[in-house]
Amino acid sequence: MTLIIDGHLDLAWNALAWNRDLRLSVATIRTQESTTLGLNRGLNTVCLPELRQGRVMLCFATLLARNSGTAEPHLDFLSTAQAYGAARGQLAYYRALEQTGHVRVIEDRAALDAHVALWQMWETAGAPPTAAPPLGVIVTMESADPILDPADLVNWHTAGVRLIGPAHYGAGRYAGGTRTELGLTAQGSALLAEMQRLGVILDLTHCTDQAFWQALDVYDGPVIASHNNCRAIVPQQRQFTDDQLKAVIVRDGVIGASFDAIMVRPGWNYGAATNPRVVIADVVDHIDRVCQLAGTSAHAAIGSDLDGGFGREQSPADLDSIADLQRVPALLAARGYTATDIDSIMYGNWLRLLRRCWGA
Repeated sequence: MTLIIDGHLDLAWNALAWNRDLRLSVATIRTQESTTLGLNRGLNTVCLPELRQGRVMLCFATLLARNSGTAEPHLDFLSTAQAYGAARGQLAYYRALEQTGHVRVIEDRAALDAHVALWQMWETAGAPPTAAPPLGVIVTMESADPILDPADLVNWHTAGVRLIGPAHYGAGRYAGGTRTELGLTAQGSALLAEMQRLGVILDLTHCTDQAFWQALDVYDGPVIASHNNCRAIVPQQRQFTDDQLKAVIVRDGVIGASFDAIMVRPGWNYGAATNPRVVIADVVDHIDRVCQLAGTSAHAAIGSDLDGGFGREQSPADLDSIADLQRVPALLAARGYTATDIDSIMYGNWLRLLRRCWGA
């Protein structure tokens, strides 16, 4: 088994918008939610015990609240002030978990290196998952809508936000997102300039094609695609083309593979009576394509997005919980990837990017 860094988990959104106590086991949460109405209730895959079981030592954990003109319950708000308040509450949740010893919020290179060293010592000692160190959390914002204006970014950065994806679904305040053909807004260009000044990493996930290329023209700092698959395999706007993936690679970025079934195999549709069977090996197809485009394993990673608005019903059939990310290394080895390649994909590439971005 190998240590893992997951590039995208909506932990606080699930905890607060859906009243899910992530300290409990997957089995207990499913039982609690078995009679609850709502999307993917009783089908969750992510909780703190399963993250430890799966040796996930670090994740990029989101703040997720929108003011984009759409109307999805638990996610969209009628004003920027409401989105701001919701995102601040999610940030407070991570701080409360940190104060009670369940997570450690990572904000700089020294804290990152100390956290990884602690997990590596635990792994080498062969101690049980129950004795694992706290989960490391790097706070990221998925949709920049909660930022009141570009000048407000400094306050979020001071509070611990280190990565931002300006867009999500719909017409965001700063950039066009999935299901639109909108580019950056005037405020979006100003926000990117402020992100670059503060050293905030740009997550291009969910950007439209228009916003993607505009962002690369405006922003010269580090870029990633935290949870993005390949349009050459699944021809949807939500995925990136080979040219977009290569643009991230040229900037020494990292692309995290998503486990959302609709992004993994073509022909999968929400609510369909039957769908193609998706398995973890299909996710590895996307990882492999990124590696082939790059000519190296140095830019592919995991960005599972598990429980990102879906549960087991929309996850690979051979995945019961996030602990099953540990199936990926054997699938990579079967395709000829070396142990060094596998470590890079499972955690090393995210770690290298963060160390480069945060310097000494």
